[in-house]
Amino acid sequence: MTSSPHPLDHLVLPTVNIALARERLGKLGFTVAADARHPFGTENACVFFSDKTYLEPLGVASREQYEASAEEGNVFVARDQAYRFRIGEEGFSAIVFGTDDAVADDERFRVATISAGRMLDFVRPMRMPDGPEVTAGFRLAFAADLRSPDFFTFCCQRINPLPADRNALERHANGVTGIARVAVSTLKPAAFRGFFEQVASGPKISEHSFGVTLETANARIEVLTPEGMEAFYDLPLPGDDPGLRARAILFKTRDLSVTSTHLAANGVTYTRKNNRILAKPAPGQGALFAFEEIA
Repeated sequence: MTSSPHPLDHLVLPTVNIALARERLGKLGFTVAADARHPFGTENACVFFSDKTYLEPLGVASREQYEASAEEGNVFVARDQAYRFRIGEEGFSAIVFGTDDAVADDERFRVATISAGRMLDFVRPMRMPDGPEVTAGFRLAFAADLRSPDFFTFCCQRINPLPADRNALERHANGVTGIARVAVSTLKPAAFRGFFEQVASGPKISEHSFGVTLETANARIEVLTPEGMEAFYDLPLPGDDPGLRARAILFKTRDLSVTSTHLAANGVTYTRKNNRILAKPAPGQGALFAFEEIA
């Protein structure tokens, strides 16, 4: 293990189509980047934050290319395909950590017998808000636990970093500045402590009555029992799935009144709990979105 845990990089949110995700995320007050195609049949329209994390709504752009990529052993596509088959076209399938050395992560995963398959290197074009198109390169190392077929994770290394100035994309009408917490549910949180410890490369971990909390370099990952999901996020869950399921995202906002005003103006239904605003999962959203005022 390294002394510095990996930071949270982004979250993967499968959706039935990108246009629907763009509409829903816009109503929630997020600025959504231009659509971008992957070279293996998927597409996204990301939401970038000033803390350098982001959301990746993921759609299927070319069914033929998508299925061919899965058959060729593309882990990213194969896991997305399996998620859509088992869970549906809308959801929250993966937590992604940033890394400077995906090859080393892949080796760690293999030694720990949590590798989900071969690494993936790819490039894709990305259009910046002011017009120019840049090429983004990525190297991904995948990890998964056989006890949890509906959740996976990977470490993402940027081979040629994107331009640092994404200010226009990082400003959001709802006041959100980043991701504070990500909540994953399971009946047995302690059983997956070692898995997350390996993937995040040595985060600080605390156990409590509702589960396990991991402190990464920039956010907390909460692995919670169904009781914990209900206590913290007012999200009742069936108590019959012992595996991991990604469920909720807690966003940092500068001013919760700005967030609530924006949601109300756009007709987004929400509730309040524990000084948080909660927007239940909806088509194009994929997960429960929680908002909290955090400096």
